[in-house]
Amino acid sequence: MEVLLTGGSGFVGSRAAKRLLDDGHRVTAAVRDSEAKLDTRLVCWRFEELTADQHWGAVLEGKNLVIHCAARVHVMNDPAANPLNEFRKVNVDGTCALARQAAEAGVGRFIFISSIKVNGEGTSLGLPYRADDIPAPEDFYGISKLEAEQGLMKVAADTGMEVVIVRPPLVYGPGVKGNFASMAKLMEKGLPLPLGAIHNKRSLIGIDNLVDLLIRCIDHPAAANQVFLAGDGEDLSTTELLRGVANAMGKPTRLIPVPAGLLQFGATLLGKKAMAQRLLGSLQVDISKTCELLDWKPPYTVEEGLRRCFEPSH
Repeated sequence: MEVLLTGGSGFVGSRAAKRLLDDGHRVTAAVRDSEAKLDTRLVCWRFEELTADQHWGAVLEGKNLVIHCAARVHVMNDPAANPLNEFRKVNVDGTCALARQAAEAGVGRFIFISSIKVNGEGTSLGLPYRADDIPAPEDFYGISKLEAEQGLMKVAADTGMEVVIVRPPLVYGPGVKGNFASMAKLMEKGLPLPLGAIHNKRSLIGIDNLVDLLIRCIDHPAAANQVFLAGDGEDLSTTELLRGVANAMGKPTRLIPVPAGLLQFGATLLGKKAMAQRLLGSLQVDISKTCELLDWKPPYTVEEGLRRCFEPSH
């Protein structure tokens, strides 16, 4: 299959590119970073900006499939004067322009990497998000991803091009940055942390599980014009995750059992409520629709996924 993969130098895109190539697909990676190190088997196509003005005609010729990983990503303390407008320019206008041009070029299917932030920022314990829940994004990034999904479904209705939307929670794996990387650094240093008695539940997904799901979405007939939630199928408390990371790294775990209520109170006093939500709150996803409709299950357990994070070969 002839595939256009946007964001081919990114965390998800680079891993997806390798799997696609290993499976025998011909892949063109669209990237902005002129210095990105790409798999030598890839055809590289560099673009200026993911906006409504970007012309994709030449690179879309002969493509059967687009996997769209490129995006303006969520960041803490966004420096933009109007973050929502900036998110919309890239994640909504740029995405929908690419999709319309893909449909005009005869692309049959468009796979979009969205975000669980479309559903919201957290769940009550034992009440996971489902694919058919009414979306309730709370931040600008989540709003832009929802608007992109809505725009893509309109393109699908107008043109007949099939759209597949995948909403992952936190993605972890070798080379990941952000919160997971920060947590791993703390565990590597062996510093005592007051997180030994957290009884929340959070869903996450290993990069290889996510890529495997994307591969399943390439040509599965039941995937057309559907929204799928992604996950490892195992929910962990923050305490369990930290222990799992330390075990995967071969490091001792030094977790002090401080009550979550006390930590929440302290975080509120310090103006760190958002950080506390990620550490203390629950965010669960129900992947039963994904598994049943696509006859899919995550190939790697959380334990295996964490171990693969720190193996030299990965």
